[in-house]
Amino acid sequence: MMNWREFVTLIGGAAAAWPLAARAQQAAIPVIGFLRSTSAAGSAQLVAAFRQGLKEAGFVEGQDVAIDFRWGDDQPDRLPGLAADLVRRQAAVIIANVSATRAAMAATTAIPIVFLSGADPVRRGLVGSLNRPGGNVTGVVFTSSDLTAKQLGVLHELVPQSASIAALFDPAAPEPELQMRETEEAGRTIGRQVLIVKAADERDFAAAFGTIVQAGAGGLLVGSSAFFLSRRRQLATMAARHTLPAIGAVRSFAEAGFLMSYGASQTDAYRRAGHYAGRILKGSKPADMPVELATKFDLVINLATAKALGLDVPDKLLALADEVIE
Repeated sequence: MMNWREFVTLIGGAAAAWPLAARAQQAAIPVIGFLRSTSAAGSAQLVAAFRQGLKEAGFVEGQDVAIDFRWGDDQPDRLPGLAADLVRRQAAVIIANVSATRAAMAATTAIPIVFLSGADPVRRGLVGSLNRPGGNVTGVVFTSSDLTAKQLGVLHELVPQSASIAALFDPAAPEPELQMRETEEAGRTIGRQVLIVKAADERDFAAAFGTIVQAGAGGLLVGSSAFFLSRRRQLATMAARHTLPAIGAVRSFAEAGFLMSYGASQTDAYRRAGHYAGRILKGSKPADMPVELATKFDLVINLATAKALGLDVPDKLLALADEVIE
């Protein structure tokens, strides 16, 4: 028969083992690496959408999956190190915005990567094809072939009296010539001249805005560019200084102080990336998962910026907005 001392020793040993068992169980939870070139500030909606997609796929953070966040804070040089950290942690899958995807691809050819891109991933060299990506990479594309025309049309709604609208492009961005041609064609469609201006780095901004102001352009469309995204607050400040209503492709621009953003919904894209992460955790291979194309588009209007510019946003445009920033 077990005596009291033996019983206490047994219970004590079991109690001591409980935390170890709990830690072992926790360690068995797969880790998702979440890598973005931007800062955490302003990304709460994207994170919430990703968590929602994961939940819809059957995974809840803290219960059956962990998420390890890495933020580049708009400093591209940090991305390789952040990606390497996730590889060292043996992440089960890495979610990355397009600026961070190349760093993740350079860090691993084994860990599945789900990218989110605003440009053609085949032409960018991220995947071999949309239907059969191949390798360890797949993702979600939030763009549209006639996006520029739609942005120009929305901007025209607010400055209909302006004879010309400026369009700023990054010559180092993917397919800048195509973006420029589409913008000029869209301008002809609405009967407005489009002033094409380029900026390859920050040193070009002052000259670009000087050209825009001198030409008397009534609004500014900022083309898709990872560089412009990283400098969105600086661009918003310069647009406000010159009283220029400006529009960008993603919500981050409107949040930074642009008058508007119009483009494929990033929140919906991140929700769908959550679905893809869940499928990969269940055993699907990125090589066999077609790249998804965006189907939902968002119009975001910054009313504080409109007020500062002295603009009255038409009620019909407000009614179309998916989000209004006060």
